[in-house]
Amino acid sequence: MAVSYKRLWRLLVEKEMSKSDLRKKADIAPNTMTKLRRDEDVSLTILSKICKTLNVDFGDIVEYVPDAEIWDLYNEKRELVGKDHVRGEQLPIDGYHLVVHVWIRNSKGEYLISQRSVNRPTYPLMWECVGGSVVKGEDSLRGAIREAKEEVGVDLEPGKGQVLFTKVRKIIEGKIYNDIMDVWLFDYDGEVDLNNATTDEVAQVAWMDREQIKELLELKMFVGTLEYFFTEVDK
Repeated sequence: MAVSYKRLWRLLVEKEMSKSDLRKKADIAPNTMTKLRRDEDVSLTILSKICKTLNVDFGDIVEYVPDAEIWDLYNEKRELVGKDHVRGEQLPIDGYHLVVHVWIRNSKGEYLISQRSVNRPTYPLMWECVGGSVVKGEDSLRGAIREAKEEVGVDLEPGKGQVLFTKVRKIIEGKIYNDIMDVWLFDYDGEVDLNNATTDEVAQVAWMDREQIKELLELKMFVGTLEYFFTEVDK
């Protein structure tokens, strides 16, 4: 659960009022203003003061964000900057979040490839490897293991994974990504059953070799940003 005060900041702009003006007029302590800027919970008393000062209702200044995914923010050197970020909001120009791509390989040299569900907002029904954003408090390894369980129902062993490479991505196809991508490779010969997945992000899975994955790419059925597979994963 999380809250967002974006409505409050937009309202201040409309009223040509600074945050400092609001703090003084509503008699809000500096540390409370810091909580508001960080989208942290504050008391109803504080919210009432703000509403009275601006002559508005609660819904005009605060918004509940259900099941929000929170990320740790890093600088370009992969150092934590001590700030949180709500998924879906615009990343700051100097803020980066950590993502993982997880390639799962069996002893036959085949890779576990998944097809995105039809309800996914991007690349619906296209094929890819497991991947996603590392959430607040996780490191890259824990994020990779969680994503594999969530998406394809696989329990990976930490000792059977390795980071093949890391890449800082700023802009992809004209879109600001601002992420630090760790590409993992795990060896796995266990069971694969989508009924064990904890989300509905994946429609189906299949073990595929290099040529089968290449065919998907040529048919434009494989997510194009994963083309590095042929030079960095399956060398």
